[in-house]
Amino acid sequence: MRKLAILTFQTLDGVMQAPSVPEEDCSGGFKHGGWANDCWEEVMEQVSREAMAEPYDLLLGRSTYEIFASSFANADLGNPVAKKLNSAKKFVVTSSLQKLEWQNSERIIGDVASKVSLLKKQDGPLLQVHGSWQLIQTLLSHNLIDEFRLWTFPVVVGSGKRLFADGATPLSLKLTKFESCPSGAFMSFYVPH
Repeated sequence: MRKLAILTFQTLDGVMQAPSVPEEDCSGGFKHGGWANDCWEEVMEQVSREAMAEPYDLLLGRSTYEIFASSFANADLGNPVAKKLNSAKKFVVTSSLQKLEWQNSERIIGDVASKVSLLKKQDGPLLQVHGSWQLIQTLLSHNLIDEFRLWTFPVVVGSGKRLFADGATPLSLKLTKFESCPSGAFMSFYVPH
């Protein structure tokens, strides 16, 4: 049996859409992409230390998979983040991609909640979900998240895809880890209780 953790970058007002570059996700007319850039390096240092040091498998939605694959599949072998991501097993929720080019990738099609429940029952390392807003909404609605690993940035964008979207199921969480960055971004890990 293994656990599932989401790793999410969000603004103070809970938006997780397009943190790294303006063109990452413009759906819904979102014009604030790249909002995490001022704090990116110090946050990525925390992410590497706190969330990527131990072995893990990835569970990704199609869009996040495509962004990650284009950035890391052929990255310099000396890049430690790329090395970790390339060696991780990647489970990709997609009905449109027929072939996955990034090494160690496997498609998940059909009933996502049932397939993820089966993955969690298997032996293996932690399953980490990076980004993947639509997938996270499915996981939330089926109570499949064991840990919330959140990085909150000192930015308010007003609109966009929020981690806890309208209609989110009420949930009580316990803080298990917290650390701030000099820029004002902060890491907070929570588990349901």
